[in-house]
Amino acid sequence: MPVFGLAAVWGGAASPEQAAAVVEGLGALLPSAQSMQLVVAFRDEAGALEVKVEVPGYPRAAVERLGEEVRKSGGTFVELWRLPKAERDALRSRTLAGGTPFAGHEREQAAQELRQHLEALSARGPLPAASTSTSTSAPQATPPAEAPPAPPVARTTSEGESYRATDADPSEPASPDEPPRRARRFAVKLEMEFRTELDFVREHALNISNGGLFVRTAHRPPQDSVVTVDVKLPNGQRLQGEALVVHVVDAPYTGGVGLAFLSDDATFSATLDGYLASLVGEKA
Repeated sequence: MPVFGLAAVWGGAASPEQAAAVVEGLGALLPSAQSMQLVVAFRDEAGALEVKVEVPGYPRAAVERLGEEVRKSGGTFVELWRLPKAERDALRSRTLAGGTPFAGHEREQAAQELRQHLEALSARGPLPAASTSTSTSAPQATPPAEAPPAPPVARTTSEGESYRATDADPSEPASPDEPPRRARRFAVKLEMEFRTELDFVREHALNISNGGLFVRTAHRPPQDSVVTVDVKLPNGQRLQGEALVVHVVDAPYTGGVGLAFLSDDATFSATLDGYLASLVGEKA
């Protein structure tokens, strides 16, 4: 069963009571969860929560409702599974490293510890700004501490691929020294298989990025369902894991499904990044 990673970050200006209520109410906010694991982490300027929720399919409406509750409480909400693994790992390192794990049924305890930390941040006030001057004049007022800004919102292309919004032109060639942009898609024709609970289908992927791929097929699972994919790469390696149907194109000859990769596995990401890097070299 797929696991979706979600996160929330609250700064000193957030409401401790409302943030705690979000954590306590996770069971009601995500009613289709089969299991849930929490991590609560504290920093000098913020408190953070990661939720790994196991569900049979992507609970889009429930996740949107959870995000709205986090924002109402003054926090920032991030769907971790939408981020490339490198960005996901970096965010975890900055905000969640060393956090305390809680089982799903320990939500009340997790909420209490988060509330206490945010109350301490609120009582302390903002951290003093680092001074670069030796002047003895009174320091300037520092704005209230806020949660870090959210990463760019994930979008869906007309062909169904999930990607991260970027200010850069996605058609602009990437530097050979940089990892492939999530927004950059490559036209390919890769043999692949995907499985649902009812079907086993052999098809071809027509484009790929480090966010997912588009498959032209007459077998089109519904949006937000989860499939198991096995993609054969030209070098003999395989990409095997779960993917989410993020878009369905209903057209007689050009229709298919856009799939977003869900794997949090380092080997999967390394294999995909290596293949995309080879495509960048071919296009150079």
